[in-house]
Amino acid sequence: MSRTLLAIVSVVLLATPAVPADLGACAGHVRYGAPSLDPDLLCRTGYALSHDAAHKVPDWVAYRLTRNRVQGTVPRTNDFRPDPDLAPGRRSELADYRGSGFDRGHMAPARTMAWDDRAMSQSFLLSNMAPQAGPGFNRGIWRVLEGLVRAWAQERGELFVVTGPVYGPGAGRTIGPNRVAVPTHFYKVVFDPVRVEAVAFILPNQRLRTADLPAYLASVDEVERRTGLDFLSALSDPVEAVVEAAVPARVW
Repeated sequence: MSRTLLAIVSVVLLATPAVPADLGACAGHVRYGAPSLDPDLLCRTGYALSHDAAHKVPDWVAYRLTRNRVQGTVPRTNDFRPDPDLAPGRRSELADYRGSGFDRGHMAPARTMAWDDRAMSQSFLLSNMAPQAGPGFNRGIWRVLEGLVRAWAQERGELFVVTGPVYGPGAGRTIGPNRVAVPTHFYKVVFDPVRVEAVAFILPNQRLRTADLPAYLASVDEVERRTGLDFLSALSDPVEAVVEAAVPARVW
């Protein structure tokens, strides 16, 4: 990275980006920009999200992860429930997943919320979930990737993570009486503000081989193209362009 770009980076990282009023209490989770400002913006203890009432899953879920937080020991609560901040008819219900053949896939992982009792419980709100294939995905490669993100936070000290659905060719399948959309893929964007670099993934929502995880590396630009979202918008344009265009040579 050039000295000029490093200078720009230092200015950006010292600045305090503007955060939408609805997410003010969640400023820490979207410090480098909310990917969209759609109506159903929800702030939780451990994450922020934008909920898509048409698909009844989140567009994005963002959270800040630190070395201290990944050492949390709060036990898993498993208190799955509909989100009381969303009106019936605009949200998924427990009945939608029952017998569907899909897991209630966390976007902000429960294990990552083990640093706080409230954060753990809120991770089981259905607004934080989307239908995921179970064996080989939610209970396979996806879980492994979530564990890697925690390991990276332990090593690097602080990360900002955004996760959500992608609707590619063949989208349109739904589950349950509320017609909860089944994404064709899921993305994960991880930003390291100290090293000023990002790693991103787009994974098909199906049984996958964990060993193939490097095959699903993508640029942040590609995730934006596939989702219509805008990541890292609080960075200056030159820095954002460099960070978002890069595809790491390996899985961090």
